[in-house]
Amino acid sequence: MGDIQIHNALTINNNKIDLQSSKACANTIEDIEALGKETVSHYQQYLKSLENYQYINMDTQLEYARSAYPAGENAARKRLAAFIAEDIDNYDVSRDVPSLHATSQLSAYLTIGAISPRLCYLQASKAQEELHGNDGDNDDINRWISELAWRDFYRHVLVEKPALIHHQAYKHETDTKINWSYHQDDFAAWCEGKTGVPLVDAAMRCLNATGFMHNRLRMVTAMFLTKDLLIDWRLGERYFMQQLIDGDFASNNGGWQWSASTGTDSAPYFRIMNPFSQAKTHDAEGIFIKTWLPELKPIPTSILHSEDKMRQALAKGGKFANIDYPVPMVEHKAARQLAIAEFKK
Repeated sequence: MGDIQIHNALTINNNKIDLQSSKACANTIEDIEALGKETVSHYQQYLKSLENYQYINMDTQLEYARSAYPAGENAARKRLAAFIAEDIDNYDVSRDVPSLHATSQLSAYLTIGAISPRLCYLQASKAQEELHGNDGDNDDINRWISELAWRDFYRHVLVEKPALIHHQAYKHETDTKINWSYHQDDFAAWCEGKTGVPLVDAAMRCLNATGFMHNRLRMVTAMFLTKDLLIDWRLGERYFMQQLIDGDFASNNGGWQWSASTGTDSAPYFRIMNPFSQAKTHDAEGIFIKTWLPELKPIPTSILHSEDKMRQALAKGGKFANIDYPVPMVEHKAARQLAIAEFKK
């Protein structure tokens, strides 16, 4: 094992990078394991020392990750088998409901190579044949296979454009014309799940507590940061990589640039997700939101999924003004118009 390099990009907007290099070496499996544990410990201590991350219990997050993702290829194979047997045939619909545990939960294993994407593809294809024979393709299985393909696609993008690993956008001309914000208070509110937008806040608090976030919510939170707040996508990309147990540079970078409309095959700049509409569609009963924001349990979904009604209910004199939860920090319609104007110039 060669030198370990830890990149701490404290100021991304001007590409100043503090690079620390450790000369530790490992020659045996035992040495590698010990060095790995030491590196994780040092990184945890570093995060704990940052004032901005005092709201995260690193020990609890790590303990959750260990229980949720038992180590080893055998554990990954068992999870793959269980997913194919129980959930893959409903994947296309249930994958977008964050309160359900209907996704494969294999991303952490795929990220570190504990299981091969080729094996996943072969097992899914086998299930296709066994479940449906010659009756044609199954949308659920095909959708999951396409998600595997996206992972490979973003790796190919890195090979084609290696400058991406140096904080550059795929669409450089789009990225450089945007007057990105670096407002620290706004960014902190997003990180801590205190934006006043229930689905965004629930997703961020889930990430901070567990080290995992549902894929649909990754898109919603990323688009809120980059379009509603117009904050540089690189800040969000870095934060996700610091927290995600399944953090994969290629997929994470590709996902963030998709949301920011600066990447290859990215979302059109005028297609901006409304986080309240997304909640109404994908968390209709508010199960996910109220799990991670228990203070909102008294609020009915008819109010929870409406920005205007939430503002009225939480405002002074409102029906739920006594609840300790902020009003939405931006008005989505106005923020959307501002973002579109910024991208149009």
